[in-house]
Amino acid sequence: MFIGEYYHSLDEKGRVNFPAKLREELGEQFVITKGLDGCLSVYSMASWERISEIVAGLPQAKARDLKRFMFSAATIVNPDKQGRVLVTPTLRTFANIVKDVAVIGASDHVELWDRETWIKRNSEIDSDEIAKAMDELGF
Repeated sequence: MFIGEYYHSLDEKGRVNFPAKLREELGEQFVITKGLDGCLSVYSMASWERISEIVAGLPQAKARDLKRFMFSAATIVNPDKQGRVLVTPTLRTFANIVKDVAVIGASDHVELWDRETWIKRNSEIDSDEIAKAMDELGF
């Protein structure tokens, strides 16, 4: 399970220091791709393979846009000795990441956000809506 909130900055080459705790869970190699709500999603290789199998089994008419969205910009990364991973220009542009990055645990995956976008989005979360969702889920 991925938990926590971490703040880092991109270096001049577009690399971000990935928190050691999350790297341990993700493994030596993992996938970064476009996510929902303007963030990037990060998956372990095992999770990415499961997702790929599920998407491959969907009817083409239903899955074509999902395939294009998820797979077109996906990249496999290997953290360097300092724990940095390269965030490609395409992915940085998609998530509007210029310098400051929020790396957050999101239960079954990790998300990368532009720091200011994350702070704004997080502040807009309505606690009444969260309470309603928790009630519906039986919490």
